[in-house]
Amino acid sequence: MARPSMWWALVAILLLTGCADEAPSQQHGANAALETAAEAVTSAPLKQQFGGVIGNTIAESVAAWPEQARAPEGAPNILLVMLDDVGFAQLGSYGAHRIQTPHIDRLADGGLRFNNFHATPLCSPTRAAFLTGRNHHSAAMGVIAEFSTGFPGYTGRMPLSHGMLSEILAPEGWSTFALGKWHLTPSEDVNLAANRRWWPLGRAFDRYYGFLGGTTNRYVPWLTQDNHFVRPPATPEEGYHLLTDMVAKAREYILDVKHVAPERPFFMYFAPGGTRAPHHVPAEWIARYEGQFDEGWDHYREKTLERQIELGIAPAGTRLSPRDPSIPAWRDLTPEQQEVFAHQMEVFAAYVSFVDHHVGQLVELLEEIEQLDNTLILLTSDNGASIEGGDQGLPNEVLFFNNVQVPLETIAAAKDEWGGPETFPIYAAGWAWAGNTPFLRWKRDTTRGGTAEPMIVHWPAGIAARGEIRTQFTHAIDVAPTLLDLLDMEPPASINGVMQAPMEGVSFAPTFADANAELEREAQYFEMVGRRAIYADGWRAYAPWPFGQEIKPEDLQDPKWMLFHIDEDFSESIDVADQYPEKLKELRELWWAQAHRYDVLPLDGRSVIRQAEPRPQMSAPRNRYVYYAGAGEVSSAVAVNVLNRSHTITADVVIPEDGAEGVLLAQGGRFAGYSFFVKDDRLHYVHNYVGLEEHTVTSSSMIPKGAVTLRYEFERTGPPDFAAGRGSPGVGRLYIDDRQVGEKEIPVTVPLAFALSGEGLCAGWDSLSPAVSAYDDEFHFSGTLRRVVVDVAD
Repeated sequence: MARPSMWWALVAILLLTGCADEAPSQQHGANAALETAAEAVTSAPLKQQFGGVIGNTIAESVAAWPEQARAPEGAPNILLVMLDDVGFAQLGSYGAHRIQTPHIDRLADGGLRFNNFHATPLCSPTRAAFLTGRNHHSAAMGVIAEFSTGFPGYTGRMPLSHGMLSEILAPEGWSTFALGKWHLTPSEDVNLAANRRWWPLGRAFDRYYGFLGGTTNRYVPWLTQDNHFVRPPATPEEGYHLLTDMVAKAREYILDVKHVAPERPFFMYFAPGGTRAPHHVPAEWIARYEGQFDEGWDHYREKTLERQIELGIAPAGTRLSPRDPSIPAWRDLTPEQQEVFAHQMEVFAAYVSFVDHHVGQLVELLEEIEQLDNTLILLTSDNGASIEGGDQGLPNEVLFFNNVQVPLETIAAAKDEWGGPETFPIYAAGWAWAGNTPFLRWKRDTTRGGTAEPMIVHWPAGIAARGEIRTQFTHAIDVAPTLLDLLDMEPPASINGVMQAPMEGVSFAPTFADANAELEREAQYFEMVGRRAIYADGWRAYAPWPFGQEIKPEDLQDPKWMLFHIDEDFSESIDVADQYPEKLKELRELWWAQAHRYDVLPLDGRSVIRQAEPRPQMSAPRNRYVYYAGAGEVSSAVAVNVLNRSHTITADVVIPEDGAEGVLLAQGGRFAGYSFFVKDDRLHYVHNYVGLEEHTVTSSSMIPKGAVTLRYEFERTGPPDFAAGRGSPGVGRLYIDDRQVGEKEIPVTVPLAFALSGEGLCAGWDSLSPAVSAYDDEFHFSGTLRRVVVDVAD
């Protein structure tokens, strides 16, 4: 029972928020306070009322067990498949030129395809909208979790008042599973000291297996099982790949339920992380596509649009949207560029087919256990195809998140290893542009190229239509209301005692039986990193921004907008802003109204630079961090931040008489990081600058036996240049028992991020891929490591 003072606090807040004539921006603070107070004062759900009789003894008593939740008889299983960075035109059933996806196409042929389904232009925001039925800013996920900021629409902490489908279905008798990419936990909570409230099991998933961040290495992934980190069960040399591992877990979870309770339905959120970078795929799959894309991305667009019109995905008469100025014509590339870029697409196409194969394995399991007919499958993608590879592609995507540019020679040198464990690759932007045919632009952008996604719905027992196309405007926020509509369930008024905010999407279930069903929806806004768009009644207005440029605050106030009549111009090929100025004005005003309503403001055009912004931490600010051997890795978000600052690393060790070697402290992995270690009786420090250069300091003398203090000092000698992808230069020095034994200038360091895939900080070992090339395994320290202290005085 809440304390009386808490009730009076809630009453006071209700009185304060009763003013109906306040501007939306003024109301937000009061609404947020009301939500916080409501979460504070609501009680836990009451125990079920006892239906038996309790006497003095068992002989005069009647037992009555609490009822277990059981779904309605015949309730369907639900399988939500969330692909990653798959563009509108990268599946066979959506017209993809030469990309083979037979298993996904089979689902399309046996169900429905939507050609006007939309997501947000980035992954975390779409996933939040998809699972809650609310707009991404409403759910505090206005941008990806790693870029979150301290404003209500952007904190990355999804309010408990915005319950997920898992939290709705679990109490109603569904077993709930999540597999693969999560990306809905604030970075500072991805650690083993966190309370797990924003981990999958904290949001009512019974079981989880996958990776909590935005991506991970598919050969040596940073894995989480339920509420703890685990190591991959095999190595790349043994044939390990994360997709294969995930499907094996999905099979295990489904069978575990069906063995115990065959009639119990499951809700599975399967997010394989494909085909987001890294484009990791076995070589034999890549070989299938050799020479298939030598004609280039212009040819791909032309052939794909022809196929889309033939399939009915695009209306007859659809034209290709104009070439973006940043994308060169294929014919204008050099032969070397064409060779390198064509191979990048061969690897990507192989990856799409590899993902398709594993989706097919899930479907085959459902057939095998006679569950396919009564499994409702929705398959989509989180955003359009990605241009994060820049104009030439990247052998290591960590380069993008550090603003580092590399020449074609560096990219070409990695060609034969592209897709294998030695790379973390992503293709050139021209292929992303082609992958979103026939639309403008790509991921991160609010054009249809960034937001229009494939959407396939397959449910033989519930949908009579086979292979048909639906054209109604639909959005990720509509998925949760649609599922509840199909299940004849109302959104709950509260979940675990927390009052629920209204869902903001609408059900598109009526379209399943009626191709012409009208959906009563209001306008739908879009916003991502300052880029804006809005859809209403067949019109779409859009505020563009040049490829690869950060948007300055002064440029956010009054950008030039474009206008498209989508009902007549499916591909956004003709800007009609000058012809319909009043319509454009109406839509712009509507956008601002929704921006106030859904916590979109303040607009922020910064991208990767947001990684440098200080984030909230579980502990008080400090300049001294102590680490001990025997623990798991510490996520980079909560580890000591040594980037662009002077610091010291001091290890107290005992070296046995027969010597010792191994890592004292390491952070990052193959594609960026550092390591402080002992090898060949000498002390070493190596800084791995984004996989391009290693800067090594080695002691001039051997390490003595017995108790000894080993120290590395970095003295910063200049500022970082974030725009150029260069971290602070400095001088590195090594000490043994306070005696200097090594010194070297380090001209450049990692500016923004060591890793995208976990690979945090480790004391006494190096997790996953080695941070430096001096060793090739976890390189555990074989002496006694008493502690490592890192001081960051500035």
